[in-house]
Amino acid sequence: MKKKIAILGSTGSIGLTTLDIIYQNKKSFEVELLSTNRNIKKLKDQTKNFKVKNIIINDKKIFDKNKYYFKKLNVNVYQNFTDFRRKFNKKLDYAMCAITGIDGLGPTLEIIQLTRRIAIANKESIICGWNLIKRKLKKNNTEFIPIDSEHFSIYELIKNEKSENIKKIYITASGGPFLNINKSKLSRFIPKNAIKHPTWKMGKKISIDSSTLINKVYELIEAKKIFELDYNKFEIIIQPTSYVHGVVVFNNGFCKFLSHPTSMKIPIYNSLLFNKKILKISESFDFEKMNNLNFQKIDKKKFPVFGILKKLTNNDSLYETVLVTANDVLVELFLKKKIKFYDIYKILNRILNLKEYKRYKILKPKNLNQINKLSKNVRLKTLTLSVQSRV
Repeated sequence: MKKKIAILGSTGSIGLTTLDIIYQNKKSFEVELLSTNRNIKKLKDQTKNFKVKNIIINDKKIFDKNKYYFKKLNVNVYQNFTDFRRKFNKKLDYAMCAITGIDGLGPTLEIIQLTRRIAIANKESIICGWNLIKRKLKKNNTEFIPIDSEHFSIYELIKNEKSENIKKIYITASGGPFLNINKSKLSRFIPKNAIKHPTWKMGKKISIDSSTLINKVYELIEAKKIFELDYNKFEIIIQPTSYVHGVVVFNNGFCKFLSHPTSMKIPIYNSLLFNKKILKISESFDFEKMNNLNFQKIDKKKFPVFGILKKLTNNDSLYETVLVTANDVLVELFLKKKIKFYDIYKILNRILNLKEYKRYKILKPKNLNQINKLSKNVRLKTLTLSVQSRV
């Protein structure tokens, strides 16, 4: 019997990769649901190619303009996930959550209730709302698989291991486009320099996060939450080729690492395996990269973002929403050339040190509305401070 699949954010990079794997294994899967925000052209093609009967279009204008097109094709079209959940009466086998930003948290919480397995590729959802996600997973008996290559690797390496057996977990970073650039030159760099990632093909936002290395701060926060270990169990190290995605040192002296090509196909492919059934995949082993791993310590003067880790507590808190939102706004401003590269660090640090936000370190998220409300507040504050810094 074919596995029933839903892909939230099907027109983005992760969604496209997931569909590519499914296309190569059509006999194993049936796509029940796709969603997009605005990319209607890709969604139309996907709906036809995979004979999908349920779609969600989040943007109201795009929804209103195209809903009759899909209805003529006998496709159920929804404007939000709540409406879909109320009317969909089947149980999904797998859902991929690949909607970017905090906007992905709401749909993630909704789809958990409908699926047996969920793969989450959205950093912000896990960072800001992990305790809400965990509660839903437990209530609905839904299996969770992290899809970031680093977290998927750790997940595989420590599977069936007791936490007391783990001495240290190393999260690897490529170092981004500025790894070998002198710190004194970075203040002159503009967005087109920062989005040229040396090993991964990614969107502009995540490429900027990689150039500042805040994406690794995010990944450490995610790992702490997912694997329920304290921050002192983790460390970030440079591995320039991005061929090793996670390293675990055990108390018995063993050290294990997981390696694969710089393709999200690997974790996505493996998350789709049911009953160990082998699918088709074309990625191969690279001996040359394995012979040149070149692990390095991080230059924290060049990448001062790691100072943020000292501000965080080991508890789930709303303070993570302050961090994620402020950084999102600052990256947007940098991409528009309204602030300089090192302004991202400076203004972010200023936001995190504000007394009005420090109090959120001891407040645990209670619901989605609370997170969204705080996020809007932080967005406005960050924009205001950014304008003031340019005056």
